[in-house]
Amino acid sequence: MTTNVAQGLRGPLGTAKKITGWYIAAALLFIFLGMFAIVEPGVASIGVALLVGWLLIFGAVGHIIAAFKGGGAKQVIFQALIAMLYLIGGFYFLGHPLLGVGALTLLLAAIILAEGVLEIISYFRMRKEGASGWVLLNGIVTLLLGGLIWFHWPSSSVWAIGILVGVNLLMTGFTRLMFGLAMRKLIGRVSS
Repeated sequence: MTTNVAQGLRGPLGTAKKITGWYIAAALLFIFLGMFAIVEPGVASIGVALLVGWLLIFGAVGHIIAAFKGGGAKQVIFQALIAMLYLIGGFYFLGHPLLGVGALTLLLAAIILAEGVLEIISYFRMRKEGASGWVLLNGIVTLLLGGLIWFHWPSSSVWAIGILVGVNLLMTGFTRLMFGLAMRKLIGRVSS
């Protein structure tokens, strides 16, 4: 039997240290990609449109497979129709990525505008609660951002998706980096 508890933990701690190393490397990759997307939002937007195109095609394959899993003729027809729509959309995004970016930007603006309206409605429902002013501020800023994207469409297609994806990647990267470094510190304390 092991007399020293730390000796028994060397294997798992070594593995945990390797995992956090990969986690930190992935975080740095997210940060790099986020900075690239912010610097080159047009390229990032086209990348998002191409990704959506491929995801739609993979979704179509999933619906084709689901069509033949049983459930009767109505199920087969329904799944086949959805698969055709996914395929058409996927090939559209792959064949015309700039038009796809424009469509995604318009959809994004509508979603952001709807979120702003819902935030303001939430404020009026909870205005007597503490910190509800932040909900109102968030709703106003969200409405302004959605309006900015909507009213400058289609020219906003060049920057909107790329910058928003870039900021998201950057924040995700920093969050993961801080978490990975904290885990490394914890592993260091446990192994001492």
